[in-house]
Amino acid sequence: MKLLHVDSSILGNHSASRQLSASIVASLKKASPSAEVIYYDLAVEPLGHLTGAEAAVQRGAPSQDEATKLLVGRNDKILDDFLAADAIVIGAPMYNFSLPSQLKAWLDRLAVVGKTFRYTANGPEGLVKGKRVIVASSRGGFHSEGYPTAFVDHQESYLKVLFGFIGITDLSFIRAEGLGISPEVRKSSMDAASAAIEALAA
Repeated sequence: MKLLHVDSSILGNHSASRQLSASIVASLKKASPSAEVIYYDLAVEPLGHLTGAEAAVQRGAPSQDEATKLLVGRNDKILDDFLAADAIVIGAPMYNFSLPSQLKAWLDRLAVVGKTFRYTANGPEGLVKGKRVIVASSRGGFHSEGYPTAFVDHQESYLKVLFGFIGITDLSFIRAEGLGISPEVRKSSMDAASAAIEALAA
């Protein structure tokens, strides 16, 4: 089993999504002790925004200079690591109702026409099959379905669309929300998320 672990929070040891994603990986490793783990910390080693030159190569253009070739080589490895993984664990906090830009930059290297999706006469078709994606989602407020502010969620909703677009159907969320309300609510929410993680191995 190959496991890809991706963190994106800028909060370091204070990050709830990092705590949860680490616990998810530990749970999966407990179930499969021989699993190989590849780790990306997008806050410590940010990818930067996708450039026009990189995007052109994604669409089939040749690399024009050495700097672009280096970026394209890095992007190829990012995509290869993703495609080689059986399971992907992503730490994805909500920042201003959406994703961290660091995580968006990584996702921009995954949505590549001809490799993870293609256009057909019947519309787009996802090419990524048989993978499990687990997202450690953290939020300062309450924005899940049923709450009055659910409409502002461009975090989990975006991930559902993106991964569904490239063909992934096994997508689940371990969510801790209301973390900014009070210490008591934070503890309760993190405890509930930890219980959900324990259920993963079962």
